[in-house]
Amino acid sequence: MKFESFKGNLRVKEQLEILIESNRFPHALIIEGEEGLGKKTLAKEIALSLMCISNEERPCKSCAQCSKVLKGIHPDICEYGPDESKKTRPFTVDTVREIINDAAIQPNESQYKIYFLYECERMNASAQNALLKLIEEPPSYAIFILCTETKSALLETVLSRSVAISLEGVNPSEGAQFICERDEKISFDDAYRALSVWNGNIGKAIASLGDSKLATISKNANDIALAVIDDKEYSLIKACSVFERDNLGMISALSYLKMIFRDALLFENGANMLSNQKETARKLASSLTKSKLLKLCEVCDKISALAAGNGNNALLITKLCYELRRAQGR
Repeated sequence: MKFESFKGNLRVKEQLEILIESNRFPHALIIEGEEGLGKKTLAKEIALSLMCISNEERPCKSCAQCSKVLKGIHPDICEYGPDESKKTRPFTVDTVREIINDAAIQPNESQYKIYFLYECERMNASAQNALLKLIEEPPSYAIFILCTETKSALLETVLSRSVAISLEGVNPSEGAQFICERDEKISFDDAYRALSVWNGNIGKAIASLGDSKLATISKNANDIALAVIDDKEYSLIKACSVFERDNLGMISALSYLKMIFRDALLFENGANMLSNQKETARKLASSLTKSKLLKLCEVCDKISALAAGNGNNALLITKLCYELRRAQGR
């Protein structure tokens, strides 16, 4: 299987491998996925497979072409993104015109000329229309890989002339192993917890482990779990109020909170504590029935889905407190 450095997304990798092996790789490929899912990593893995000149299995990662791709110095790979000099950082038509001019020049030493276009959700309509003319009738050697957090930001005319793939988070176990191989200082359990919180997003998991975000998320979730046991309504409201201006914090804390409830469900079975909150899980297990704990897990999923839809945080906090108490039968 190609794309060894890109974890998870097996179906996507199989689809891309078929396109490469059959010499039917599209001139325009859209890679959709939130920040941290590995869009750039996958784009470069694709370039490796296309540029490799080995007669054996590709990419060999040792031929002259592979070596240049890996070092980031291949003359036939061009990278473009939003204008860093602008405050709003748009991906402008001027940048696309530069790409058009460059695409008219034959490759230096490969059969392909590959263009990585990053943050295409910031590409304005003028830039997209200019790009459309290029991908409608591209040079035979040109391949454009557009990376975007959401393909809905692109014009239908651009989408219709491209092949689009969507990335998902990895399995926490696979992702945790990958993170630990990269950094021996990170424990498997910490990596697993981080990936569970960030829904398998390796980039976000690594970032949270590096800047102590995970510790804050863990504390917030644990405070809510303890407040659930407490009879005082004020305790629960206070624990949830930290999310008044932090939508993403609410979503990540709810993922962690669900882990704590899951640990409480399995506490009597002696299962490993995924949340690393053994004492809180013990208190929950001794205070609530398994039926109520299951309902609390469902509340986490329900409110998280609402928060992901950019709901009003003040209202969401009120609803979260209400639903948590309701799940307890109060």
